[in-house]
Amino acid sequence: MTASVRQQIMRIEDFLAWEARQEVKYEFDGFEPVAMAGGSVRHSALQRNLAISVGGRLRGTPCAFHGSDMKVVTAERSRYPDGQVICGPLEGTARFTTAPVVLFEVISPGYEDVDRVDKAGEYRRLATVRSYVILEQDRPAVTLMTRAADGWLVRQLTAADVLPLPEIGIEVPITELYEGVE
Repeated sequence: MTASVRQQIMRIEDFLAWEARQEVKYEFDGFEPVAMAGGSVRHSALQRNLAISVGGRLRGTPCAFHGSDMKVVTAERSRYPDGQVICGPLEGTARFTTAPVVLFEVISPGYEDVDRVDKAGEYRRLATVRSYVILEQDRPAVTLMTRAADGWLVRQLTAADVLPLPEIGIEVPITELYEGVE
């Protein structure tokens, strides 16, 4: 005879209340909390370069760059992108946003499908998101997904290109994002 165990699915509201009491960060994949692991030196360097290159260009505008401590909450999930741009005010004690304009993810080994498929789908469903930018760790290569009138455009950028982000009024050379990344 086998015993059946009924697993209760956590709702996003329950997760947010639960995570606020935790000492480490968790993402929520719609079913259960997923602990966030630390990244590599490359990953950290790319995050740093995003903050400097994107954040610096946004000074004096209504938009601001936020790093991986600012959570994005979708209808049923919670994610910590490696970077995001939010245009408009946020309360100083806010722990998450539901209205990012641009989102950045640095691909981590073993997590590629989540970033390229799961998160891409979740982020595209947020009406405020205009671009989703995925950076490779092992070479200067960027995937840019941009909202268009009839869907999403996908472009592959290399070291010779410039990352266009007209929705926030900036452009960033790909080489600048990979500066100091070995």
